[in-house]
Amino acid sequence: MSDRVRGRRRRWLCGVPLLALAVSLAVSGSAFGGAGAAKCGKVVIDENAWAGASANAYVAKYVLEKNLGCKVEIAKITEGGPVFQAMADGKVDVLLEDWQHTDQYKQYVTKGKSVVFAGPLGITGIIGWFIPKYLLEQYPQFATWKGLKGKETVFKSPESGSQGMFLGGDPSYVQKDRALIKELGLSFKHVSVGAEPTQIARWTQLYKQKKPVIFYWYDPQYLNGKYQVVEVKLPKRFAACKDDEKASGNHACSYPRYPLMKLMSTKFAQSGSPAVAVIKKFQWTRDDQTQVATWIGIDHVSPDKAAEKWVKANPGKVKAWLG
Repeated sequence: MSDRVRGRRRRWLCGVPLLALAVSLAVSGSAFGGAGAAKCGKVVIDENAWAGASANAYVAKYVLEKNLGCKVEIAKITEGGPVFQAMADGKVDVLLEDWQHTDQYKQYVTKGKSVVFAGPLGITGIIGWFIPKYLLEQYPQFATWKGLKGKETVFKSPESGSQGMFLGGDPSYVQKDRALIKELGLSFKHVSVGAEPTQIARWTQLYKQKKPVIFYWYDPQYLNGKYQVVEVKLPKRFAACKDDEKASGNHACSYPRYPLMKLMSTKFAQSGSPAVAVIKKFQWTRDDQTQVATWIGIDHVSPDKAAEKWVKANPGKVKAWLG
C-alpha cells in the first residue's frame, strides 16, 4: 500500500490542551501512516523448484505487497521435510503448493502442531509416466503399461545397456518408479540425470529429434502446452497401494491424484497478520497457473512482471482473495 499524503496540520484558534493535541496527532498518524504495512509486516513464502510454484509465490507476493503493504520475502527451500522443518522453525511462513506429503503432515501438522493447513490451492496435481504423442501414434499399445512389456528396447539409450531407459525425475520429487518398474516386471533401467532443468533438457532434446522416450512427469506444467505428451496408464490403485519407494511391496499402482494444498506455520497463522486471510482465500485454476508459468518459463518474463500482468488482467479473482 502506498503511503498516504499527510495533510497539513491546522492551526488551533482556541486554547486546546497539549495532551489533547498529542492524542489527536497520534490518531491522525495511525490513520495516515500506513497502518496496513505495520500490521502485516514481513511474510516469507517458499518457492518450490518448478515454474508453477514460482507463479503461485510471485502472484501472492504482488497482491500482498500492493494491497496490504506486506514485505514479502521469497525462500527457496527443498520440498518435503526441509520446508516443513523451516515452517516449524519460523523461517518460512507460507507454502502455497504441497503435493500431499502425508508423512510430513503426521509429523508437523498432527503431532507437532507447528504447521497448519491453509486450504486447497484449487488445482489437482497429476504424477505419472509420460511419452510423446507421436510415439503413441506409432505404438498405440503404449497407452497402458501392459503394452510396454516386450517393447522396452524401443527406449534403449547409451546409459541403459540392453534395457530400455526410463528417465527419472528430479531426485527431490515424490516418485516410486524404481519400485514400479521392478514390481511390474518391466525391463527398464531407471536413469536419473539430476534436477528438473536437466531432465527437461534431456527429454525435450529427444522429443525434438522425434525419438522414443518415457519419463516421470506431472501436470500442471507449463511445458505441457508446448510439447504434446500423453500419460501412460498404470495399474489402478488399491487399498494397500504404496507411494513411498522406501516402503516394501505394493507399489504396482498408479500415483494418486493430488489436491494441491496450502500450508502455513502455526506461528504465522496465529500472528493476526491480514495476510493470513488472503492466503487462505488464495485459489486459482490450472490454466491461471500455467499462464503465469508460461510467461516465466517460455517467454522469459521476470516473475514479478508476470505476476503483475496476471493480477491486472484478473481483478475479480484478486478481489475475492482480498474479501
